[in-house]
Amino acid sequence: MSPRNQLHKLSTEQRNRASRHLDLRSAAEIARIINREDRKVAAAVAHALPQIAQAMEAIARTIGAGGRLIYVGAGTSGRLAALDAAECAPTFNIDPKIVQYVMAGGDRALGRATESSEDSRQEGERDLARRRPTQRDVVVGLAASGCTPYTVAALQLARKRGSYTIAVTCNYNTPLARVADIAIVAAVGPEVVTGSTRLKAGTAQKLILNMLTTGAMTRLGYVFDNLMINVTPKNSKLTERGIGILQTMAKVSRAQAVRALKASGKSVPVALVMLLGGVQRPAAEKLLRSVRGNVRQAVEAALDSR
Repeated sequence: MSPRNQLHKLSTEQRNRASRHLDLRSAAEIARIINREDRKVAAAVAHALPQIAQAMEAIARTIGAGGRLIYVGAGTSGRLAALDAAECAPTFNIDPKIVQYVMAGGDRALGRATESSEDSRQEGERDLARRRPTQRDVVVGLAASGCTPYTVAALQLARKRGSYTIAVTCNYNTPLARVADIAIVAAVGPEVVTGSTRLKAGTAQKLILNMLTTGAMTRLGYVFDNLMINVTPKNSKLTERGIGILQTMAKVSRAQAVRALKASGKSVPVALVMLLGGVQRPAAEKLLRSVRGNVRQAVEAALDSR
């Protein structure tokens, strides 16, 4: 019997006693039930923190060495992966090619469900193969069930090509977990609406993806203290955020921060290295290149050279 035919045995497919007779409840009662169940998600993710930290380090090493992070998923899992991939570039000012996603059904599936695509192992292999994964890359397969043929096949291909593989799922002992180098399992249990893994399972996956990329980018030095140092001032909000970061970390006036940002070519990291390291723009840019964009290391190098 195929893993998909055993779906009814998965914890995420069981009926939730807490939400029985949900259709007879008031709106306030439904909200309370969902909220109570949602409180269980963070605890489930907490059990996987050792694996999350291990995956975080692997992603940081890969990106630091010039490799890519490639997500693979179908349905809700694929859409969450696409969201995280899309937000990494503006948050950390990295090349969009560094964090990518492969979605069952392609980009059209982001806005309209194409459920049949997730059953095709051939499409999973084909779609990932188009990204040409190598041993320089990390491939993360996401599936709440852990049984999605599309995602399992893609992760198997990634492993054959030498990529480091990570599974993110909400059930133990699944095909996806077995083909991965690291298995991150957030066992959230039965959903409020039976089998609707866009609920707790989706929330758990979103929390895990937040940790993986935020943690990896922080380890790479793309966060300074707890500030979004690589923010690109492309609009008024982001410009103000950049000015505020410079004021906070360099302890300068707003006017000084504005001048430094202008002198840096509107680069917050360059401006901060200039202010804290006491160097001019060319030197700041050279230092940042030498440490692959790690702002703290660039500041320390500037201070050591004085």
